[in-house]
Parts: sequence; C-alpha cells; structure tokens
Amino acid sequence: MVAALGLVPAVAPFGIPVPITAQSLGVMLAGAVIGARRGFLSLALLLVLVAVGLPLLAGGRGGLGVFAGPSVGFLLGYPLAAYVIGWLTERGGPTYRLAWGLVANTVGGIVVLYAAGIAGLVAVAHLGVWEATALNGWFLAGDSVKVVVAALVARGVHAAYPGLLGGHSRTRRERAPV
Repeated sequence: MVAALGLVPAVAPFGIPVPITAQSLGVMLAGAVIGARRGFLSLALLLVLVAVGLPLLAGGRGGLGVFAGPSVGFLLGYPLAAYVIGWLTERGGPTYRLAWGLVANTVGGIVVLYAAGIAGLVAVAHLGVWEATALNGWFLAGDSVKVVVAALVARGVHAAYPGLLGGHSRTRRERAPV
C-alpha cells in the first residue's frame, strides 16, 4: 500500500526539505488494518527494498541515498508509527471503533511519525528543533485527513474480516476447520 501510494505525485512546498506525500496514509493503514507486528514488519521490509534500490518512494526514489536525505526520519519512523497504530488498535477491543481508530492513527501517524521526522530534520538538514517542528505544520492538515481516511477504511476492513488482528472475535478452536 505504501509503495502504491508512492505513485501519487509528491508536493514540495517552497522552503520545506521534505515533500508532502500520500505514503503516510499507507503507514496508517498498515498499522490499523494488519496490526502492530505485521505492520512493523511490512514497513521494515519496504525500507529494505528501498535500500537495495527499488524505486518505491514518492517520485520514484529508492537506494541508500534516500537515507542520507532530510526525509530519513520519516522513513525510519514508518515501521515504528505502524507498530504504535497497530498496538493501539489491538487494544481497542474486539470490535474496531472509529473513535479509537482516530486516536490510534493520530498518535502513531502524526505524533510518532512527526517526532521521527523532526529528529531526522535536525540531524540531516541541520535545523533547530523548533524550526523543524514548525516545518511540520505544512503536513498537519493533510495528515489529519489521512487519519480520518485510514480510520474509515480500517473500520470497513475490520467489519468485513472480524478477528483480523488476532482473533479477538473468535477463539482458535472456533476458527479451526471442521
């Protein structure tokens, strides 16, 4: 999903060293739909594939060079953000609740991802913490929309596939083939 969302053209606002992409929506969906462990592992695999040169990031970027650029914090934050979203989603109970999904996606997809992104901007772009934090304001409106979209999609997926995050709705014995 993250790689597919990389096909959506990135927007590079003047003065912002990191482009605005649709890929953070994929990060939110990974955690909210497939859970903490699988979301983390899928995004770690994505980063390995990017590192070996596959052009899976917005704008067809790939290779080790992307890990030396100002986006590195966001990229390295992808697996962690998906994990946090998934972990919170899994603690929301056996039925996916939209309100809890909004909280999980906000905490993981905005708070955690922005913290990692800010750290990357400070380390690589040599910005001050406050300047890097202020630059993230460009992402907030779009990421707030992504939080809502991810929560709505996850609610639909979990309604169609109850127990997707570890069988909260049925026990192992009930799921066993007859």
